[in-house]
Amino acid sequence: MAGSRLPQQLFLQGVAAAFLFAFASLYTQIPGLYGAEGVLPARRTLRPRGQGRWRQLWEAPTLLWEAPLLGLDTAQGLELLSLLGALLALGALLLRPLRHLLAFLLLWAAYRSACQVGQVFLYFQWDSLLLESGFLAVLVAPLWRPPHRKQAKAAWGLPHEDLPFWLVRWLFFRLMFASGVVKLTSRCPTWWGLTALTYHYETQCLPTPAAWYAHHLPLWLHRLSVVATFLIEVAVPPLFFAPIRRLRLAAFYSQVLLQMLIIITGNYNFFNLLTLVLSTALLDDAHLAGHSRRRRTPASCSKTLLDSLALMLELGVYGLLAYGTVCLFGLEVDWEKHSVESRTTFTFHQFSQWLKTVTLPTMWLGAASLAWELLTALWRWTQVRGCFPKLIAASELCIVGTTTVAMFIVSLVPYSYVEPESHSRLWTGAHRLFDTVGHLQLTSSYGLFRRMTGVGGRPEVVLEGSYDGRQWTEVEFMYKPGNMSRPPPIVTPHQPRLDWQMWFAALGPHTQSPWFTSLVHRLLQGKEPVIRLIQNEPARYPFHQHPPTYLRAQRYKYWFSQPGEQRRWWRRQWVEEFFPSVSLGDPTLDSLLWQFGLQDKSPPRARNSTNSLAQSLHWVREQLLPLDPPTLLWGLLAAVVVIKIFQALWGHRPARPSQLAPREEKPQLSPKKDSGSARKQATPSPQSSSPRSGASRRRK
Repeated sequence: MAGSRLPQQLFLQGVAAAFLFAFASLYTQIPGLYGAEGVLPARRTLRPRGQGRWRQLWEAPTLLWEAPLLGLDTAQGLELLSLLGALLALGALLLRPLRHLLAFLLLWAAYRSACQVGQVFLYFQWDSLLLESGFLAVLVAPLWRPPHRKQAKAAWGLPHEDLPFWLVRWLFFRLMFASGVVKLTSRCPTWWGLTALTYHYETQCLPTPAAWYAHHLPLWLHRLSVVATFLIEVAVPPLFFAPIRRLRLAAFYSQVLLQMLIIITGNYNFFNLLTLVLSTALLDDAHLAGHSRRRRTPASCSKTLLDSLALMLELGVYGLLAYGTVCLFGLEVDWEKHSVESRTTFTFHQFSQWLKTVTLPTMWLGAASLAWELLTALWRWTQVRGCFPKLIAASELCIVGTTTVAMFIVSLVPYSYVEPESHSRLWTGAHRLFDTVGHLQLTSSYGLFRRMTGVGGRPEVVLEGSYDGRQWTEVEFMYKPGNMSRPPPIVTPHQPRLDWQMWFAALGPHTQSPWFTSLVHRLLQGKEPVIRLIQNEPARYPFHQHPPTYLRAQRYKYWFSQPGEQRRWWRRQWVEEFFPSVSLGDPTLDSLLWQFGLQDKSPPRARNSTNSLAQSLHWVREQLLPLDPPTLLWGLLAAVVVIKIFQALWGHRPARPSQLAPREEKPQLSPKKDSGSARKQATPSPQSSSPRSGASRRRK
């Protein structure tokens, strides 16, 4: 594989951007989610157990254990971590010196600390993906930078610099391959019937306006899109390790196409951005620089033969993919209807047998690719000149190589979850190593869109409040579907975590979502931080002047409106009561709070109003409070783009005449035979540059 310094820089910048959006989005929701008056106060998750300090930190890895030392409670410490994480991520995104190992280690530790107290609101796969990508960024980021790149490459050498970046490619493979496989192993009839996308656009958590238009595409195109999804997620990922560069680039652009379509039709916060960031592991410096790797020299016969063989192999791979897709999904062109018919021609048993056959070989494929990277790094080490530089390079290669191999072995355990027999046959040492570091979330299992929900209609929970128990008013959320005349919003890269959990709550009874009882309790108490999760402007909340006396929740089924219906994006039908009507002091409510352990047995400690750090956090919160979270994140994104443009323009500005090096002129020696006169004329003036002085001395 060609050099990957530019892709590594793109990867580090992309991870920094993902951390920026994740921290900034979380910061806006901390008081309502984790504050003392929030839905799930974070202080209840950190209870000292009488263990030693380091033992406690190892079992519950979070920096928030140290918040009391700063005079802060857990929620305030989480706010401080989020602010500092966002600022550090912004700096790493804009300034190359901050793309340092220690910077990404701090970002990973801060987000791991937040996930430790985040409870159900931070249990998403993209949070795990960000933690794993952030830890890989720690390994990819340099610990030190040589003063001059060319001198470093020639004298010191960096034989290990591509090894950690290979782990990014392996993570990208595991993410995409597992996401494609679980759709079929789940036995979901919509995936097997190729009809999943006829439901996906309207039943996903937070659709965009484009999802309405995608939903009304022809049925045959939806089915063909499912076939393309299986092709991109199951058949293409093994090409990530292909020795032919064009195959890897073709795999890269297919993944980019899939992620861009998801971004257009759904609000998935920083997840798709992070997936695109992982895809940079398939690129190389030559492709990003915009020129071919081939040199303009006459090709030898052996080189021409190798190129011809590579081209034949490449065409053979494309032909095999096309033939397999046509046969496995029965693709036929209907010229009369101007459509492409498709159907699944294999059975679940056949797919299970195929998965048993390929799971372990894909692990060996990853091991072989890693072995090639290790051999390449070892060969680069042999090119290092000098004993001391060679010794330093050897120590770095041993440390980085051992870490890379260990991370690969640990990742095999969650990857093997896609096939139970392969999981049981995996080396026991890998299981022991994974059990040792599993609580740090260095690696995780993935599998997106396992089953398609909402086949009979999108389930949606609608809160209703009342003062007298007879006239009920709906409580409308900012982002999730509610008002049938309001278009779906665009909130990416913000993730409204309460709205997301409302989507999951609608899939089952309210007892499966204990936090919902706490939400009802806080709204009956009229807690402003929780109200701001529902409406950022309290005036839009129907009970902003006085909390409702009664609250209840109804379950509806929502569908996208038909093209003929004007001024309506949704249509709905009532299904059943989701949560009974309750009020403060109601035995039903108190019983549920006690059952789920949501009653505060001890009141929160009084905040120290004289703490300058707490006052500073409160002041920052007050300044940012009027801003809508998506507006805040879009503002950050716009600021980053503007600064990047200025950096690009400043970096490519033409040099001033005074900055140009003076043209070197050869000293003119006098034709006289007087050697002293000749030496005097050949002597450079004090204003001459050092290269000119060197040339004069060499001529002398």
